[in-house]
Amino acid sequence: MRFDVITLFPELFAPFVTSGINRRAFETGAIELKLWHLRDFADGTYRRVDDRPFGGGPGMVMLAEPLEKCLQAIRQDRLNLEASENAVPVVLFSPIGQALNHAGVEAWSQSAGAILICGRYEGLDQRFIDAHVTAQISLGDFVLSGGEIAAIALLDAVARLQPGVLNDQGSHQMDSFNPALDGLLDCGHYTRPEVWGGLTVPPVLMSGHHAEIAIWRRQQSLLLTQLHRPDLIDAARFQGKLNAKDENFLSHLNAPKQANIQTD
Repeated sequence: MRFDVITLFPELFAPFVTSGINRRAFETGAIELKLWHLRDFADGTYRRVDDRPFGGGPGMVMLAEPLEKCLQAIRQDRLNLEASENAVPVVLFSPIGQALNHAGVEAWSQSAGAILICGRYEGLDQRFIDAHVTAQISLGDFVLSGGEIAAIALLDAVARLQPGVLNDQGSHQMDSFNPALDGLLDCGHYTRPEVWGGLTVPPVLMSGHHAEIAIWRRQQSLLLTQLHRPDLIDAARFQGKLNAKDENFLSHLNAPKQANIQTD
């Protein structure tokens, strides 16, 4: 798997690939990451990569020419290594892109990689987008100063799913949104000491009864999801992921409290 990143700030990626547990994905070669500095493909003394927008308005727009030169160099580099890797998606991080979720991350984690474009300023010349971009991704309804943080977020999520990266290969299967949890939120977790700040660990977790612990965790997952992401409950129900016990538990959560009515 190989990811090529077009960026004006390749130095932002260095701490990510050399620190933390996910560095294993890059050290072992499970993920090959190649950074391409866009200014290396710009002309002129100042290596200019942007200009004022036609029609006026604030900000600057990234030029199509250096972007295309960089993209051509990446494709040639991939072609020299292995022809089959030449047709990977060209991804732009953009507000109009599809929201990144767990299913999307899983798909990318099993792919051959992609060419990631980190935009800056007011964005890219639309003609380059129309000619070359094949997929657009959004992290949410907010704007970042550049696409580097979004690219790192995608790479981080993909890296932790690679075999041998996490100490426990099954740990990511219990993450929030994972199909193993039927797409629900994960429950809360506790560790030592048993009493902290006057607060105790839920007794069931200390009982040693694995079946009861599993029931408790399922119910806590349902509770947290219902409180904070009811849309995920709806999605799980639509997909037939909730059983009768789940629905019974949820019905008690949703049951309206009986009001005490006083009469004269």
